[in-house]
Amino acid sequence: MPRPVRAFLALATFFPLLAFAADGPLKVIVFPGGFNWPIWVAQEKDFFKQNGVAIELTPTPSSVFQLVGLIEGKFDIAITAIDNLIAYREGQGEEPRVGPDLIAVMGGDHGFLKLVTIPEVKSFADLRGKTLSVDARTTGYAFVLFELLDRNGLREPDYTVERAGGVLQRFQALMENKHAGTLLLSPFEVQAEAKGFNVLAVAIQVLGEYQGLVAGVRQSWAEANRESLIGFIRAYAKAVDWLYEPVNQAEALAIFSRNLPNVPKEGVEAAYRILLDPKEGFERHAAIDMQGVKRVLELRAKWAEPKKTLGEAGRYYDGRYYDAAMNR
Repeated sequence: MPRPVRAFLALATFFPLLAFAADGPLKVIVFPGGFNWPIWVAQEKDFFKQNGVAIELTPTPSSVFQLVGLIEGKFDIAITAIDNLIAYREGQGEEPRVGPDLIAVMGGDHGFLKLVTIPEVKSFADLRGKTLSVDARTTGYAFVLFELLDRNGLREPDYTVERAGGVLQRFQALMENKHAGTLLLSPFEVQAEAKGFNVLAVAIQVLGEYQGLVAGVRQSWAEANRESLIGFIRAYAKAVDWLYEPVNQAEALAIFSRNLPNVPKEGVEAAYRILLDPKEGFERHAAIDMQGVKRVLELRAKWAEPKKTLGEAGRYYDGRYYDAAMNR
């Protein structure tokens, strides 16, 4: 078995499962990383079980795998960048698949996006003539990368771009100096900085409000599984609130360490500071930031090809399930 495949399959050990519900677990697909902390908390504290659901987690190697799987019904819920949902709904995805009823139903975070470069690249000017990596050119956070570079005087062909997979795959490639820089999601940059890599920019500080991860579903599935979806949202939001309670810090750190045992203690503590930052951390109560969605649409309108008139921000978010979860 090829080494990358073995490594990917080994990730599954980081995602413990709850006992299956009577009618089966919700199939949830996520990018590997510490930003799954609310899910781990909801599992270990039985928040999912208390709300009548069980989940089966699958780590994704890329946004293409994740979104195609969601469209095809292989997965029920994707914790993914809202830009991915918009792209595949509008026929602008990396693959020629369209999910006309893809919709966000819950917020998650502001992206936790950091432009990280190899040790010898210490400025944007140093990126001229270099290669940077993305998950996909047409979805996700690629447009954030292009915008950061553009605001610092760089546009293709000043640099080249290669597809390298999800954040874990990009992090590994960066550590091996296969590319000069990439956007990493926290807390991956903590490990990179410890090895002498540089953080050139924090996206939210440059762009302002930005909607990163959300819970995405097919509208048809949501309508057929309303109570289960509400239960999932309520459990996730409860986990976020639990994480923000200072009294839970020690237990929260232990949960993180159990799920990512290779992260050293100082890395776990740094993740706590970053992911639970009052202004830039997880979105409180897992609420969505509609101004952040507008920023996503602005970047897509600027950078996506072919050009297409997109809908208003509310077109890509159905708040009925979240509202029901919060009102019980």
